[in-house]
Amino acid sequence: MNNPNEKKKNQVNIELKEDIAEGIYSNLAVITHSPAEFVVDFVRIMPGLPKAPVKARIILTPEHAKRLMNALQDNINKYESVHGPIKGGSGGKGDIPMGFGGPTAQA
Repeated sequence: MNNPNEKKKNQVNIELKEDIAEGIYSNLAVITHSPAEFVVDFVRIMPGLPKAPVKARIILTPEHAKRLMNALQDNINKYESVHGPIKGGSGGKGDIPMGFGGPTAQA
C-alpha cells in the first residue's frame, strides 16, 4: 500500500502570482535549440507596427521540451474530441501569420 508521507514528498506546491495569472497574448512562437536547451520566444505581431516584440522567453532542457510537446498534443487531442478539429496548423513554415488581411489602415 502507498505511504501517505511518500505522496506528500513528491508533490510540488505551485504558486501563481496575480501579475503572471493575467497571461501574455502571443500569436507567434519562435523556437531555436542547441544541444543543451530549447528556447521558445513568444512574440506578438500587430498590424501596422514595424517590430514584433518578444513578450516572453522560456528556456527548456530537451527532456522538458519533449514533455511539453507531449502535454500539448494530449491537450489538443482532448480539445478536439470535445470541440472538433482545429483548422490549419499543419506545422509547416507557411503557417507563420505574417499578414492580418483586410484593408490597410489610413490616418
